[in-house]
Amino acid sequence: MMALTKYGELNQTKLVSYCGMNLSKHREILDDLERKNLIAKEEKPWGKKTVTNYKITSKGIEFCKMILEPYEDMFPRIEPKEEERQG
Repeated sequence: MMALTKYGELNQTKLVSYCGMNLSKHREILDDLERKNLIAKEEKPWGKKTVTNYKITSKGIEFCKMILEPYEDMFPRIEPKEEERQG
């Protein structure tokens, strides 16, 4: 949801990539967020394929402002040190 708040709308591939998700493992999370009206999914034909785009809803924006942003402020993500990233 934070990625959608930041970028507005993302296709499914970019969304899972930016969030470090595995679509087959995390599709249930996206479906649940959509059922709760926090994100919206739109499928558009693109040639013989279908492109799936996600965007955050007004309810999702409100949830981010009230819950996620204060949580991120209180418990910021710790970036791994340079040595740890290089393995």
